[in-house]
Amino acid sequence: MINLYNAQIESLSIHRVGNKSRNEGIFLSEEPYVLNDEMNALLKEYFLKSFREKEENYYQFVHDTDLEFHDLCEVVSTVFTDPSTIHAQSKKIAQLLFNEGKHPHIKSGELYVVYFENALLDNEKVDAIGIFKSELKHDFLQFEEKAANLEAVLQQGVNLNKLDKGALIFNKDKEQGYKILSVDSNRYDTKYWLEEFLAVDVFADENFNTKSYLKFCQNFAKDVVLPAEDKQQEVMFMNRAVNHFAKNDNFEESTFLNEVLDNPELIPEFKHYKTEKAPKYKIEDLTEFPVSNTAVSAARKKIKSVISLDTNVQIKMDFINPDSAEKFIEKGWDEERQMYYYLVYFNKEEKN
Repeated sequence: MINLYNAQIESLSIHRVGNKSRNEGIFLSEEPYVLNDEMNALLKEYFLKSFREKEENYYQFVHDTDLEFHDLCEVVSTVFTDPSTIHAQSKKIAQLLFNEGKHPHIKSGELYVVYFENALLDNEKVDAIGIFKSELKHDFLQFEEKAANLEAVLQQGVNLNKLDKGALIFNKDKEQGYKILSVDSNRYDTKYWLEEFLAVDVFADENFNTKSYLKFCQNFAKDVVLPAEDKQQEVMFMNRAVNHFAKNDNFEESTFLNEVLDNPELIPEFKHYKTEKAPKYKIEDLTEFPVSNTAVSAARKKIKSVISLDTNVQIKMDFINPDSAEKFIEKGWDEERQMYYYLVYFNKEEKN
């Protein structure tokens, strides 16, 4: 979990990186940018706002041979070892980004390399390196007084409300390739940013594993449980799954299957589905792992415990105890009407 409220900008370097394939150049600033208090506050919000608003999906630097051959990782390690080198190293970062601008669709833009202190990661105070790129220019009006008239002047600039691309590299888990967050608002060139420049892969910690496994379960419920049984059983399966994660500090797959899958015939279906779909969720060999309570809470909010009927009626099963659906909701078939029905038991109506 991250907290960036107290993070402070200690150094900022700004360069301009063109598109190599269009013969655009690269402009490297000779000195770091000197911030006043107003600009410091504005840029800090511009750089970090997107990271506060997105899910914490961490990445890590990866290399086929060894991380010592990962150029950006080596630059980052140098800076964390000696933060005073960040401006010189920021020029190398700009050059690395410029070298990856080989596709004509990649936009030129300003590159900002920032050294942050006092970021909070998993309740530990750490430094971080921010690499941000502004690409899209937006029209805005300036007004000038000329004689007796006020004239509008059309100009272009960077919209400080939305970051185009960014990465936060935390000084944490160096041996595994650091913990990294990435933002990319312009999805058309994600490969250029994530795979070619940053050269990262997902950081498979307990947060990622818990989130991925629950997402996999959600799709299993939709693709297998729903067709084999019904919507009620799909909802009940997911509620049992989430509650199982919520009450256990460690996940163990065989225990999970025995406790969560009421129908034993679905266990082989689950294992077959996992063999087919696991690579998509990066859970191929995942059978035991620590549970992230943060990921469980986030998953619970996203799971829809609603049965929508073709008669424009919805039944919302908002419960912590999954047995509620079994005890108080019954499904049946009405021969006279030739329609299914749900019978709902209750003591009193709750006041909204």
